[in-house]
Amino acid sequence: MALLREIAPPAGVEYQLAAHRIKRCTFRRLIQVGSGPEMIYEVECLFPQRRVPIPLGDLESALPVCNACTAAHTFRPDED
Repeated sequence: MALLREIAPPAGVEYQLAAHRIKRCTFRRLIQVGSGPEMIYEVECLFPQRRVPIPLGDLESALPVCNACTAAHTFRPDED
């Protein structure tokens, strides 16, 4: 019989929810440019041809652009 053991969370690591809510998109690419306590991402849009990405900046500057996008079938069904 297997016994359950308590697993302690790693020391010094805090899990935080994202401050911004951005829609899940099929054509978005996130590139991590910084590490440490605050992770920094650059956002690129690959819509419509997926060949040449359009840089949108960091998550904060990409938020209004991505959330205002009205392109059909790019977002997950639960996000529309």
